[in-house]
Amino acid sequence: MPVPEDRLYSKEHEWALIQSDGSVIVGITDFAQHELGDVVYLELPSQGANVIQHQQMGEIESVKAVSEVFSPVSGVVLEVNTSAQDSPELVNSSPYEEGWLIKVQPSDEAELKSLLDAKDYVALTE
Repeated sequence: MPVPEDRLYSKEHEWALIQSDGSVIVGITDFAQHELGDVVYLELPSQGANVIQHQQMGEIESVKAVSEVFSPVSGVVLEVNTSAQDSPELVNSSPYEEGWLIKVQPSDEAELKSLLDAKDYVALTE
């Protein structure tokens, strides 16, 4: 699956899609879901929780292992993708669309400058 150019990426294999209202949708990359294998459970922060850039915000359990998920941006969780929690396989089948994890209101938009663009993320995974 190609890496979408409309979002930013962390070295921990999460993506951040900036919305027109300034909020940021967060998910894991296709590379990450492929490495994990079949996702069977998501543990995500609650709405209203604070997340910190590059710190653990949850866990993804797959048939292979339990892996930490890191936030690509600091801020307050505005929304949690309950569809993905109810059907974690969406993280595998649609990591960039239906399988998103949380929406965050960033507390420091300057942090986004430290993330990778699609080209640099592809180079990281090669």
